[in-house]
Amino acid sequence: MKNTLSLPMLLAVVVVLVVMPAALAADKTSASDQKASPTISISEEMGDAMVQKAMSVKDQLEQRTKSLFQRSPLGWNWETIGYLYQWLLKLPLRVPDLLRHVVEQSRLLGVVGSFIILLFLAAIIYSLTGQKRVLRLIESHLTPFQDKIPAAVFPFVISASRVMIAALFPLLLLGTFALINAMIQYRATWFTFIGRLLVLWAVAALSIGFLREWLTRDLFTVTQEHGKTIFRLARLVLLYMIGGIALVWGADAFQIRPDVLALLHFVISISIVLVLFLLHLKKKALMSLLPELPYRSYQGFVRLLERYYFPFIFFSLGIALLWCLGYRQLGRVVLVKIWTSGVAYLAIMVAYHLLGAQLSKWAAQTDPADEAAQSLFQSFKSVLLYTMVVSTVLILLNLLGLLWILEQLMSFPLVQLGQTKVTLWIIIKAVLILLAFVYASRLLQAYLDYKIYPKVGVEPGLGYALNTFFKYFIFAIGFLISLKVVGLDLRFLYVFAGAIGIGIGLGLQGMAANMISGFALIFGGKIRKGDWIEVSGTIGTVTDIYLRATNVRTRDNIEYLIPNSDFVSGTVVNYSLSSPMIRIDLPVGVSYGADPSEVEKILLTVAEQEPLVSKQTPPAVRFVEYGDNSINFELLIWIDVSKTARRLVRSALYFAIFEELRKADIEIPFPQRDIHIRSTVARHDVLTPVQEKNHTEEEASN
Repeated sequence: MKNTLSLPMLLAVVVVLVVMPAALAADKTSASDQKASPTISISEEMGDAMVQKAMSVKDQLEQRTKSLFQRSPLGWNWETIGYLYQWLLKLPLRVPDLLRHVVEQSRLLGVVGSFIILLFLAAIIYSLTGQKRVLRLIESHLTPFQDKIPAAVFPFVISASRVMIAALFPLLLLGTFALINAMIQYRATWFTFIGRLLVLWAVAALSIGFLREWLTRDLFTVTQEHGKTIFRLARLVLLYMIGGIALVWGADAFQIRPDVLALLHFVISISIVLVLFLLHLKKKALMSLLPELPYRSYQGFVRLLERYYFPFIFFSLGIALLWCLGYRQLGRVVLVKIWTSGVAYLAIMVAYHLLGAQLSKWAAQTDPADEAAQSLFQSFKSVLLYTMVVSTVLILLNLLGLLWILEQLMSFPLVQLGQTKVTLWIIIKAVLILLAFVYASRLLQAYLDYKIYPKVGVEPGLGYALNTFFKYFIFAIGFLISLKVVGLDLRFLYVFAGAIGIGIGLGLQGMAANMISGFALIFGGKIRKGDWIEVSGTIGTVTDIYLRATNVRTRDNIEYLIPNSDFVSGTVVNYSLSSPMIRIDLPVGVSYGADPSEVEKILLTVAEQEPLVSKQTPPAVRFVEYGDNSINFELLIWIDVSKTARRLVRSALYFAIFEELRKADIEIPFPQRDIHIRSTVARHDVLTPVQEKNHTEEEASN
């Protein structure tokens, strides 16, 4: 059955969809009526809005570009250097005052406070000397658990314990300091400064411990060659940076002149930039840390970085120096955004690769013939890929400062839906949200098929019906949420509902009938996915039930899309509705000279030895009739039609029956006809006309 839509009907539907919004708008004259009946129209201001958005983006870009080259004052001058020089010359004379200040602060702290500080310092000294002893003690306690922890995970457990032990004493001291600070009312400058130094110490211990384990313990293949070299340089840079921060904090805590503090900031910033530059000159060592991933985009990124590594490093050095010289906006926009974007891209790709590897490892452990497991694997893979692509694009555009530009350029109105102006940006957001619901729906269906339905005991047909319901329900929810999130007025759906109703009345009856029949098939349970059916002379298995048609695949791998209305209005043979076992009859004829009992025995033996014949119901033989040329029998057998083709079973049985009958010297007869030919003697004498006529009539009568 074919559903066709004639040209007049199609034109009528188009006229309704185009004219009806205008007619609705013309009938509503008041503002309140217009709100109650939203209209759909193409925005007349599209061209002007596009030009205005482009000009607005251009003005904002010009303003931001100008702000990049605005220099902030450094806060120090040559007088600051002279003052600092004089202060250093007079520093030995200030030692007695410094000692007197310490004594005064100790009196304010008291005996108990002084004792606590002494214990505090003793703990610091012990942490520097007893760390290795504690580390050996912890490792000895972890060794008995090695058999209970996977071999691939145990080295990481040991490394994590080493990192925590390296930072254990700083963290304990920091906790002790916080406890002391909460118990006593003592807020001396040097006491507060010690607390800040403890924070730096804990951060340094964690960072150096992590770098040591990551780069020098051969936990990863990429770090085996150059890991130790990078660790030494990275540790030097980290200690230098932490020392510089501690120096700045100390100067700030003891209220040094602002210009001196600004000079200190400048010197430390320049020195850190130079130290980082020296570290990044180790191209081969640093590039070896990049993992090898089988993705074209990532490989292109690595090749680009290898080719332009040194120009990029020298460019970063120049921008960093400009940042230190007061062009902070330029450094923040150019340097920070580029480096954070690169690091974010690497982190996303590595995370995607690790998750994908774990997913592939799980899929390799499952049976390839398990369709539910393979479907779950593909669903997880699709969700992971979609998440990676969307997050990469959004994060990189946001870090590079391009997201707001695209948002502004795509914010011109395309369509007017009621009181809401739909822009290209709104459409993109709605599509992304809707796609997220679609992928989530597929993942949910695959998980239910693989994990939930087998445990609960849901049969495949019912599971397919439930999955179809979840698919359309989640899609509808996602569609409504996507419209609501982007701020659209859902009342405009009334217009589409009316247009669809008129369209169905004009020429879409067939499509509507197929859709309604599709719901009846899905939730009726009479035809399910995987059933073997026969409809309109087509025999095959149901692979999918869509809203408009049902996909049926024959044993010849030919797929038919049969309209759903044919299943409702016509006669359908479902071989799998209650049981896939069916009986087939094989006619067999033998000569009259054969013994019927022996023929029966041969037929039953052949049927019992054939593996394609079901063993649940025994075969049977019927003596049908005495034919013209043979005595006829029927061999009755049972087969599983969902697994075995009838033609295949017939062929195998006929081959075996022929061979067994030949061995038993039983003839398989064929129809015979006897033909008799009569001939007359030729006469050479001449006959009269009357004699010739009589002779002709005699031959005709014979």
